[in-house]
Amino acid sequence: MTYPVARLHEEIAYIAYHFHWPRAEILDMEHHERQNWVREIARINTRMNESG
Repeated sequence: MTYPVARLHEEIAYIAYHFHWPRAEILDMEHHERQNWVREIARINTRMNESG
């Protein structure tokens, strides 16, 4: 099973936008690690939006 390219681009853009990490560094991550960062960013955004 292959990972959809569009979803990969979304994850890269999301992480790069929020953490300003370089594309190459994000691409070097294992799939599960990248997904963990996406979830963590979403949690951070949710907390920030709820508090203010």
